[in-house]
Amino acid sequence: MRRLPLLLTTAALCGGLAVLGTLHREEAPAGSASADSARRDGPAAAGSLTQAIDKDQQRLRALPNDAPAWARLGAEYVEQARLTADPSYYPKAEEALNRSMALAPQANADALTGLGALANARHLFAEARDFAERAIATSPAHWPAYAVLADARTQLGDDTGATEAVQALLDRRPGTASFTRAAYDLEQHGRTDDARQALRQALAGAYDPADRAFCHYQIAELDRNTGRTREALDGYQQALTEDPDYTPALAGKARVRAALGDTDSAVGDYATAIARVPLPQYLLELGELQESLGHQEQAREQYRLLEAEQRLAESNGVVDDLTLGQYQADHGDPTEAVRLLRAEWDRRQNVLVADALAWALHRTGADTEALPLARRAQAHGWHNALFDYHLGEIERSLGQVVDARNHLDRALTTDPAFNSLQAPIARTDLTALSTKP
Repeated sequence: MRRLPLLLTTAALCGGLAVLGTLHREEAPAGSASADSARRDGPAAAGSLTQAIDKDQQRLRALPNDAPAWARLGAEYVEQARLTADPSYYPKAEEALNRSMALAPQANADALTGLGALANARHLFAEARDFAERAIATSPAHWPAYAVLADARTQLGDDTGATEAVQALLDRRPGTASFTRAAYDLEQHGRTDDARQALRQALAGAYDPADRAFCHYQIAELDRNTGRTREALDGYQQALTEDPDYTPALAGKARVRAALGDTDSAVGDYATAIARVPLPQYLLELGELQESLGHQEQAREQYRLLEAEQRLAESNGVVDDLTLGQYQADHGDPTEAVRLLRAEWDRRQNVLVADALAWALHRTGADTEALPLARRAQAHGWHNALFDYHLGEIERSLGQVVDARNHLDRALTTDPAFNSLQAPIARTDLTALSTKP
């Protein structure tokens, strides 16, 4: 048994490295995935993935009853959707994976795991959990299923179950996929030094440039989320040195350049990242940066594109009320945000959803209802500047001066530039609170 002295008994993984599919850190940050779980622990490069898809398509034209090839192709389509931010690959993935199941309905762990990864990518987390558990029941040694299971349980708010799945993955396959999940688990429990140790273990065992880029990126994300902005910039650059096409690192560079005041470079980096992979997260961040600079029309354009991307995702089976609710709370209709986020909360009681729903309620003036949700988001000890900011503002609205001051101060201490629009508000409000007894 390979057991890290890092894991405790509860966890809340939000992204990490998914196998056969991806969960982006919805709020924090971006995730990654491997295309072929039989061969890889880390994220696939775009060129090699395209070649793998072509090869499997050719094989299936010659051998249309090859169930493993259909499962493999379905998993590759899920990964292609991640790399391109094109959800139209999801129906293709579903068709291929179901074809594999029809050809081999018994003991088909690969197809079940692929269906679980697809469900995770579509934010159908209960379905993902069920597929992963079926795969594990079929083949208890099938390590990719534990990665899918960990992601699903995390998103559902099953903290103990998520940790158990991560530990099972570590026991079966210590590597990039497992160490990065362990790191995120630790980060969410406030153990950032241990999280960094786990990521360095992942990096030490990563040899493929794409894997190494992913590890450098995750370390940089940890640095950025703890206010180590210069170190984060170096980390993102290291990731791009390993793999110049690794778009998440380019978006990361944009974030820290904006934090350091180099807004022209930040806008350029965001534009390049969006041209490659138009993720809603990047569109929102660029829109907020443009808005903070007074470029209102440019900001509105990014928000329009974000809404279009969300509609495209929805038309391809993605259920993502969290992202749309977060956007509506700050840039649209807070009442609509509450409706969306209540629906999301009914599906999964995850800390990210708790924070988002609390903030949406605050934006509608329902601070009394928002407060316990905002506190619940912090129940595991995650040093998350945005969570602290949201809780501090809710407490400020309720007249809880000391608590509000403490949480706003902690947000700015954790990451002084956590958001281009909201960090300045936090500073202004903290200054005002400091004059009160």
